[in-house]
Amino acid sequence: MRTALALLILLAVAPASLAGDVAELEILGFSDDGSVFAFEEYGAFDGSGFPYSNRYYIDVDSDKFLPATPIRVRLEDENAMIEEARRQSGERGEKIVGQSVLAANRGFTAGSNAVTELSADPHRMLVNPRPIFYPVDKPLEFRLEEIPLNNTERCENHGEVNGFRLLRIDASKGGQTQVLHEDKSIPQSRGCPYGYGIGAVQTFYHDGGQSAYAVLISVRTYGFEGPDFRWIAVPGRW
Repeated sequence: MRTALALLILLAVAPASLAGDVAELEILGFSDDGSVFAFEEYGAFDGSGFPYSNRYYIDVDSDKFLPATPIRVRLEDENAMIEEARRQSGERGEKIVGQSVLAANRGFTAGSNAVTELSADPHRMLVNPRPIFYPVDKPLEFRLEEIPLNNTERCENHGEVNGFRLLRIDASKGGQTQVLHEDKSIPQSRGCPYGYGIGAVQTFYHDGGQSAYAVLISVRTYGFEGPDFRWIAVPGRW
């Protein structure tokens, strides 16, 4: 009886004790000319419960962070509110690209898969860039491949560790493949990741002819209480 009771207690508390930190994704938008893409991830760290908000501002053409970014806010107080962390990161972000500019040029979410989605393919997304029917644009197709990088320093005791390769497939050219990103090593800021998924494709089109996209990728890492999810983006032109 005691063994059975202990097992029931263990099963009851296990889900709470294995709750990882899944960052919320907020697509902020593009600059007026589509040369900058910005997004935010926010939540509370597993273990400590400290609220955080990270804002990323990426040059679309070079795939590099703008100077003084990313913006990272962490409130080391478990009683602090996530909204306060977001407010602080938003204030700092105003100096990079104004929120009103990003909101006016948010673009279009052409495809989206939450990390809880089980039926979709997390490694492939095919979209029409704009909600125009019949379509006047070529489809955008992206495929993601995981790359074993188990020799990553600092991650030796974590088990499987992976980087990723992101491909763009051009069906109009016989399936021609373009490598958009390929990890040779894993940056320290990414931690020790072991899984990736395409979470969204955001597109931008301006009447002047400027176009841009950003592929949002969820990153699954080893967390304190379970898997943690963070976000990265790979931008480009279409």
